[in-house]
Amino acid sequence: MRENKVKTLWQEGKAVINGWLGIPSSIATENMAQAGWDALTCDLQHGLVDYSSAVPMLQAISTTQATPLARVPWNEPGIIMKMLDAGAYGIICPMINSRAECEALVGAVRYAPEGYRSFGPTRALWYAGADYAKEANRNILAIAMIETKQALQNLDDILATPGLDGIYIGPSDLGLSLGGIPKLDQTDPPIVDAIKTILKAAKKHGVHPGIHCGTTEYAKQAIEWGFDLVTIAADNALLNLAAKAAVADMRGSPLRPGSSGPY
Repeated sequence: MRENKVKTLWQEGKAVINGWLGIPSSIATENMAQAGWDALTCDLQHGLVDYSSAVPMLQAISTTQATPLARVPWNEPGIIMKMLDAGAYGIICPMINSRAECEALVGAVRYAPEGYRSFGPTRALWYAGADYAKEANRNILAIAMIETKQALQNLDDILATPGLDGIYIGPSDLGLSLGGIPKLDQTDPPIVDAIKTILKAAKKHGVHPGIHCGTTEYAKQAIEWGFDLVTIAADNALLNLAAKAAVADMRGSPLRPGSSGPY
């Protein structure tokens, strides 16, 4: 089976640098893929991406060594299985608030007897290789998003779910849930404390922690804290910021901070 670079880097004790794709375009994806990310995530939740646009995006990622991941819109087995069949090597699932919800996610990612994923890996077989059926359960990642006060209350139960590979902090929703501001690079002490609580608990349970960041500076700090996967902004935000910076520079005007949006 083709290498899952995310798993390889984790086994080597290294952090994964993840890119985020919300523009429903194989050309934009191919452009991002050429940047050298360790992994690229197609965002079917808050990105402008649906299944039909995600498939050619996964094909574009396949022109490089980046590992393809997908964030699904919800914890619904149909779209989880379809994205895996299309060639995603891991699923990031939003709003996991309980052990039962996490078990449902893991079950949808794994074939029997470890889960209930239906067999029919159409493009995944072409991408991964002829031994996909044998090796998929060991190589495909189940990653639960921890982003609410309820998830914090159930944190140990969620992290103890058998087969859970990683967790992914959504700082904006976590901030909202804890009475703060929805933004990526959280600095409010109670929210930073919650982020570090999640990080510490994940490490205790042997689950790899990831987080979405708005800037490289915050991503570097997150790696220093101990995060095993960091995402920096998204294709849309990076394009928006670069375009505004170019225009601002030509006009001699300052770039407004935070004007690019979270994704």
